[in-house]
Amino acid sequence: MIRVLLVEDDPFIGEIYVKKFQASGFDVVNVVTGKAVLKAVLESHFDIVLLDLVIPEMSGMEVLRELRTKPEYPKDLRIVVFSNLSSQEDRDQCVALGANGFISKTEFSPSEVIEEVNRFLRQFTEQGKNEERLGGALETGESAVVTESQSVATEVSTDAKKILLIEDQEDFVEMFAKRLQDEGYILNIARDGKAGYDEAVANHYDMIISDILMPGMNGHEMVVKLRETEEGKNIPIFLFSASVEADTLKTFLDSGLVQNVFEKTRITPSELTYAVNDFFANKGN
Repeated sequence: MIRVLLVEDDPFIGEIYVKKFQASGFDVVNVVTGKAVLKAVLESHFDIVLLDLVIPEMSGMEVLRELRTKPEYPKDLRIVVFSNLSSQEDRDQCVALGANGFISKTEFSPSEVIEEVNRFLRQFTEQGKNEERLGGALETGESAVVTESQSVATEVSTDAKKILLIEDQEDFVEMFAKRLQDEGYILNIARDGKAGYDEAVANHYDMIISDILMPGMNGHEMVVKLRETEEGKNIPIFLFSASVEADTLKTFLDSGLVQNVFEKTRITPSELTYAVNDFFANKGN
């Protein structure tokens, strides 16, 4: 049975969520203070911690920092912030402190919270599989990360998922590639649509993540051309862009050519990684 540590100091709200989790088959423990969180984590195993940010004795941020920096706490503890404080600044700070995800209380009903928790649990399962595969590759001395399209991806023999990131802006390459690599994925980078197309046709990838606006062949042209090839007709593709209107992104998604689209300036590296995890978990691979 999945064990949940729910950190909620409002007794009425806490009771609602405890009953909802129990009805959905979870074993849930509700604590109300920051110090109680630390004590519970030391005394028992939890598959996921839902951490509020505004709690007595210690703030959620302080609890998160303590759990991630002190050696006595489990390093593999999965912590999802569950709070009314949901600005991008709050989210970024939580991720920087080591949170595995974020659920805004104001955006989800109790039933939808259960769905979100299940989604995170699927992601964590997929992440664990990737870490095991990556660890196996490192133990045998194999290359686990490929950073440039000029490096041949077929040199990597690990079973970890291989992703081709097509992006011409270095700052976005560094942000997104590092987070995906930290999650256990093997990354190869192409700097424009033509290089990405050539790399995708030449080598096997489990997914392509591509910007839309690039020099030479743009992302949409690359996708259309790639779908006409045997190598690229079925590969999952995520697109993102900082300058394309939401309606245009929706058109790309509705076309059936890609599996997901994002506004690059509105998605964090962690959120992109969660979307990738979720996709592979739902595929059952």
